[in-house]
Amino acid sequence: MNIYWSDTAKRLEPYVPGEQPQDRKYIKLNTNENPYQPSPKVLEAIKNAAGEGLRLYPDPDCNVLKETIAQYYGLEKDQVFVGNGSDEILAFAFLTFFNPGSAILFPDVTYSFYPVYCGLYGIDYKTVPLDESFSIPVESFFQGNGGIVIANPNAPTGKYMDIESIRKILEHNSKSVVIIDEAYIDFGGESSIKLIKEYPNLLVIQTLSKSRSLAGLRVGFAAGNRGLIEGLNRVKNSFNSYTLDRLAIVGAIEAIKDEAYFRETRKKVIRTRERVSAGLADMGFDVVDSMANFIFISHPRVYAYDIFQKLKKQGILVRYFNKPRIDNFLRVTIGTDREMDTFLEVVKNIVSR
Repeated sequence: MNIYWSDTAKRLEPYVPGEQPQDRKYIKLNTNENPYQPSPKVLEAIKNAAGEGLRLYPDPDCNVLKETIAQYYGLEKDQVFVGNGSDEILAFAFLTFFNPGSAILFPDVTYSFYPVYCGLYGIDYKTVPLDESFSIPVESFFQGNGGIVIANPNAPTGKYMDIESIRKILEHNSKSVVIIDEAYIDFGGESSIKLIKEYPNLLVIQTLSKSRSLAGLRVGFAAGNRGLIEGLNRVKNSFNSYTLDRLAIVGAIEAIKDEAYFRETRKKVIRTRERVSAGLADMGFDVVDSMANFIFISHPRVYAYDIFQKLKKQGILVRYFNKPRIDNFLRVTIGTDREMDTFLEVVKNIVSR
């Protein structure tokens, strides 16, 4: 540990992203990227914007992008916040809405960046145990708290919580900000954005990395009432006024506008997810019901880490979490049909031995 580090840096336990090895070519099913390229309109817009204008700063308020998102979801522009991926927006939100000394709530099995943000900002937290099927027990969030964060669909399980359950949580926590992290909502769920007009304590965060195929561009957005958005802007402008560059802005605008391409690629992912889930179930796997672009699987006879290692040796990357309750599960991103056929063939050979 470096002697020059601050006390904060010394106590941090950083988030560990999925592997990005460079030693060979892999079928990458470990980081929940979309297997299909971005909309051709996105690529054309970025190409056209990559000119002499890059010498100038981008619009710090990203007004055209905000207007595009607001129109798409039936909101006003000042109900939308944009940032450098949903992870950055989550970081801003933790600092904006949660206070040290008042514990926030989130599930015990969920996105592992949440406790990292708490460590960074000195925020206390309490985890709410998922039930045996990895569902979120709604009533467990009916307790005193300094805020609530729920990934929906949840990660790494892929399980989805319906709108009425979220409504109950909002109604029982009117004095707390409830953040619904919807990184994977487009792969089968119904967005909570429709509840924003009813609940001033609701903040919904989404990303264009997954369903819009823009993981390499880094664009996310939040939707909520004007007071919440104003708070996020105060924090953002105390860090960096220019969180999105010119290329990201124009690319994101076209990704939102190209609804036909979005629907086409989303449908492909969902169809492949259902086919692969059925194939794995036939092999004896326990496959958690997923509404995301990944599945969460466990085999009763072959340990998850052994499958993980053998897949990697054969050029297939999946995600293994060495954590309580989920250390015998693998998270598998949905790739192209060809990639998933290879995965199914290899994993069948592994478990049959």
